[in-house]
Amino acid sequence: MIYGYARCSTNETKQDIDRQVRELKAAGAEKVYLEYEHGDAAVKQQLSDLLETAAAGDEILTLEVSRLARSTKQLCEIIELVKDKRLKLSIVGSITVDCRNGQIDPMTNAFIQMSGVFAELELRIIRERVRSGMANARAKGVAIGRPQTTKDDIPAIFYKHYPAFVQGNLNISEFARVCDLSRTTIYKYIELLH
Repeated sequence: MIYGYARCSTNETKQDIDRQVRELKAAGAEKVYLEYEHGDAAVKQQLSDLLETAAAGDEILTLEVSRLARSTKQLCEIIELVKDKRLKLSIVGSITVDCRNGQIDPMTNAFIQMSGVFAELELRIIRERVRSGMANARAKGVAIGRPQTTKDDIPAIFYKHYPAFVQGNLNISEFARVCDLSRTTIYKYIELLH
């Protein structure tokens, strides 16, 4: 079986994962696991499921080392699992780690680990640039983050159903449902009114 793994750091409204899926299928993936999770997240559920599902002799395709992990430690753990399970890991158009015989070629191992180092370095550089940019913006007096929510931001639908909530005719979940808002947002609006 040939599996594909696609990952984006943020949700589908901010990043399009379809390109990865198309390219993985074009490279031969029969089933593609996809998820929205940061590269250095400790748990990537879909990747974990894929690694658990894959059996000896199967192949896993991904487009970049950074799709698997942006942590050298995590990448080394994945490679070790690939070796133990006798899988083939292919970075499409780049490195192939073929451990179907239970071994890993030392040169291939070195190259994939170096790729992991560069993926981690890239993430750290990006984060440092963001921190620096935010500090620069603050120094110029620019407000960072989401704007503060005020009473003026509370929608009319909330006020329409608020009396029923206060009287105990609606619980918080029902209140959120009739307003088509999350419970967290409802709590925030209630706090603003007190």
